[in-house]
Amino acid sequence: MAAELSPGDRAKQAAAERAVGFVEDGMKLGLGTGSTAAFMLRCLAARASRENLRLTCVPTSKRTADLAGSLGLDVVSLDTARWLDLTIDGADEVDGDLVLIKGGGGAHLIEKIVATASDRMVVIADAGKRVATLGAFPLPVEVIRFGWRTTQALIEEALAAFDVDGRASALRLAGAEPFVTDEGNYVIDLQLGRIGDPRGLALVLNQVPGVVENGLFVDICDRLVIGHPDGTTEVIEAPAGKGSAAAGV
Repeated sequence: MAAELSPGDRAKQAAAERAVGFVEDGMKLGLGTGSTAAFMLRCLAARASRENLRLTCVPTSKRTADLAGSLGLDVVSLDTARWLDLTIDGADEVDGDLVLIKGGGGAHLIEKIVATASDRMVVIADAGKRVATLGAFPLPVEVIRFGWRTTQALIEEALAAFDVDGRASALRLAGAEPFVTDEGNYVIDLQLGRIGDPRGLALVLNQVPGVVENGLFVDICDRLVIGHPDGTTEVIEAPAGKGSAAAGV
């Protein structure tokens, strides 16, 4: 089956299999959203069935909940689970400090809530997601629908004070209509090119009226698992003083 996968998918599969190895019986898990996370869900369900693991799983989107349920995983809400042992999720970009850009699938609000309600976050990715500086991937910002154009203008105004290469923004579309998140909000994608100060930008964006959450994950990821097409993996720990434990989560 693995031979039928593309090189990129083989890398995702390898990372997913390695990350699922960190799961222990009885854990409460956060389940990420996206193409790499989908590989993880299948690996997790297969291991849980094979080893009869007792797991409680909190999904970060409706599509993750649907897939996890179809695979036989026990899915509950975060309010039911309350606190999690581990979240495994993908990323759109990750830098050397394990700061992430997430939200390509529009689930970054719930992904961030779930990740920060976990003792640890493990991110799985192929090598192409590793970057020296964040920003080539558009930064998603979830906003409420009311007055979204005003919120967009305020975001662009705030960007003027930051070390970025571009300040263009666009409402995310799903066909001809605005993309709507599971929480009923819109997403504005920022074409920044390069983000010189991810921590500062994350803080300022969330102070803009109308912004619900942005896709910068700072001091949240504890461990990065990189998969390669040949099936090998690398495990990279967050630098000292970084990660969810260091952030007091």
